[in-house]
Amino acid sequence: MNEKAKLIKMIEDRTAKVGIIGLGYVGLPLAIHFGASGFRVLGFDLDSDKIDKLLKGKSYIKHVPIEPVTGMIREKRFDATTDFGRLKEADCILICVPTPLTDKMEPDLTYLLQTTETIGARLRKGQLVILESTTYPGTTEEMLLPRLRDGGMAAGSDFFLAYSPEREDPGNKTFSASNTPKVIGGVTPACLEVAQALYNCITRAVPVSSARAAEMVKILENTYRSVNIALVNELKVLAHKMGIDIFEVINAAATKPFGFSPFYPGPGLGGHCIPIDPFYLSWKAREYDFSTRFIHLAGEINVSMPAYVVEKTAEALNRGRKSVNGSRILVLGVAYKKDVDDERESPSYVIMKMLLERGAEVSYNDPWIPRLRPTRKHDFRMQSTPLTPETLAKADAVIIVTDHSAYDFADIVNNARLVIDTRNATQGITGAGDKIVMA
Repeated sequence: MNEKAKLIKMIEDRTAKVGIIGLGYVGLPLAIHFGASGFRVLGFDLDSDKIDKLLKGKSYIKHVPIEPVTGMIREKRFDATTDFGRLKEADCILICVPTPLTDKMEPDLTYLLQTTETIGARLRKGQLVILESTTYPGTTEEMLLPRLRDGGMAAGSDFFLAYSPEREDPGNKTFSASNTPKVIGGVTPACLEVAQALYNCITRAVPVSSARAAEMVKILENTYRSVNIALVNELKVLAHKMGIDIFEVINAAATKPFGFSPFYPGPGLGGHCIPIDPFYLSWKAREYDFSTRFIHLAGEINVSMPAYVVEKTAEALNRGRKSVNGSRILVLGVAYKKDVDDERESPSYVIMKMLLERGAEVSYNDPWIPRLRPTRKHDFRMQSTPLTPETLAKADAVIIVTDHSAYDFADIVNNARLVIDTRNATQGITGAGDKIVMA
């Protein structure tokens, strides 16, 4: 029996061990889903604190329940380690490491290449390697494949290599890895066949012709969102000038049963995907002397939204004969979206930075994020302020950046002097007079 047939049989029999590198917002949910499907799972991460917490039954991602992990540990179907020497134990290796941008908005593949070299040094016959991290078309074949076959093994016969873009949506209670189809592209037909067999065990696999096509799928998904969000963000600014409620317009347009999909404006883009992924394609396009104008324009509009929020705040304070300088401003929500503890690329950071530069006294509240962690660009070293009537009353302005379900917006409006609403969270609240400003 050849390596392909042996590995597919092991996958179908659930005797294959799944190794997942990177136990973050993508890797940890995947570990849970493969464990629930009967696989033994071995998790890898450089962060020993994460490993310790998992093995002690403690969660470090609030929206990901820890109970499935503790059950898998109890049944001896899950282990986690910082020892990458154990990669040889895994039959299928999934790479879920960060792929950020540099300060020059170019792909930073440092983590990915280090991980690939670590795998390559330990690669054995019969292993499947799948990249899940978002990247530009060509990465799997151009960057991973040469490093993995350095030992003399051939892809498609000795080992197998594929790309399958992650489709995690943190906090989404409707869709998860178990009911979201997985796009897969292999570097050879045999690689695709093995990877498809693996993902069919947890969801419906959607094969495409190549790893490059699968990489392009992920970029398209997030560029589509980025461009459409930029469109409604631009229309929001125009609607405000025209005295029109953009949310009313979008909701009315959404009643059309064909030809329209609603997107909603906000204070800017956040998360790892939408603010970053389109620029991976933009960077790669230069290799073909091609300018991705839509991507750049959408990026410009979305990046400008925090400044728009600050300007609307300044205008509202001015109407009350106050300046931003010296004003006490409370920011509600640092997470990039509601009901998650993920603040990556959050527009809240940019808004707070701009307010501080203007001389404001800035504090924040977020029930999901008790203290701010250092990011690539910011290090505020702040703790969440308790949200009390007294806290609200003391603030000269309260900016709603993230509309967490835990917030009682009617109570917030009742106790605050001035509310800047970037999420339409105060819709339907009456009797507020001029206290609410949409931004």
